Amino acid sequence: MSRRVVLTGAGGALALGVGASVLSWRTSADAYRRSVEDQRAALSGPADAHALVRYATLAASGHNTQPWHFRIGPDEIAISPDTARRTPVVDPDDHHLYVSLGCALENLVLAAGATGQAADVVMVEDGMSGASIRLSGNSSPGVDDAAMFQAIPRRQSCRALYDGTAVATSDLARLETASQVPGVDVILLTDRPQIDAVRDLVIDGNAAQMADPAFLRELKDWLRFSPDSARESGDGLYAAASGNPALPEWLGRPAFDLVFKAPAENEKYARQMDSSAGVAVFCAASEGPAGWMAVGRACQRFCLMATALGLRTAFVNQPVEVAALRPQLATIAGLGARRPDLVLRFGRTSQVLPFSARRPVEAVLLA
Repeated sequence: MSRRVVLTGAGGALALGVGASVLSWRTSADAYRRSVEDQRAALSGPADAHALVRYATLAASGHNTQPWHFRIGPDEIAISPDTARRTPVVDPDDHHLYVSLGCALENLVLAAGATGQAADVVMVEDGMSGASIRLSGNSSPGVDDAAMFQAIPRRQSCRALYDGTAVATSDLARLETASQVPGVDVILLTDRPQIDAVRDLVIDGNAAQMADPAFLRELKDWLRFSPDSARESGDGLYAAASGNPALPEWLGRPAFDLVFKAPAENEKYARQMDSSAGVAVFCAASEGPAGWMAVGRACQRFCLMATALGLRTAFVNQPVEVAALRPQLATIAGLGARRPDLVLRFGRTSQVLPFSARRPVEAVLLA
């Protein structure tokens, strides 16, 4: 056999291999997209408890950990923390965990009300063990609640650049009204010097976190680099949903160690903050699980109304996660000595990113 024949054969085999790999990758991406679409199928008309729980799981959660359990009973749905999904480095006091429960709780309440069931919320052990939602009678949601319910399957944390355009005063007013929850203050910062001041804290916080090997290890545990990995786990931070390239797991993990560096990440956050129309800071009147769950409810309502108005949101929580920066953020937001709980940036963008995956209802139900 001549050298030319050997090379031609090898080249053909390589081309076939590359073609097969591309086809396999597209198949994986399509499977991920279909799975996410199924998870986010819109509810209409009466809904059973399983459907309500599915909508609850579409809520925001730190690192997309989905740290919740649900228990379905007669005319009742209980939500409780799944402590196996804690993130003790970034969230040592379980603050974000309980905020995440509050986000899911609000989705549940909105979904119940929109499908004809009044939902009364009762804290369990001052929120330490979650909350119970008692379903009764008939419910007819108001205009804002109906709009927020319809936005549930479309809401996502959009980590793209925004277009920098200002948000209309009327839309800001609707965001403020929608996010009103007893015991929670929501401060909207739309003046550029205020946004810039928060930007600087985000960068300082990011630099501090990225200098912590334990933080990086924990973050990496929740990263999903490939569509197959994200679909199979149903949780975590999918690279493509964060605006990063999807990669095979075997390549993504070592690549993360090589390219995930503080200077580049700080520059990215600076651009994102500079492109944002405003920042929302959430603060509970009382610290502890009940107050933090109330913050989650207010935050979820804010994000849902933003979605209904065509706005996008993304968390930039470094100034609350790095405790030393909280007093400076509190000063910017006019909170005095209180602890700020969450920070969101908001704005508009035409960029479309994939949605994050969710675990199936069966995985979050307790017997």
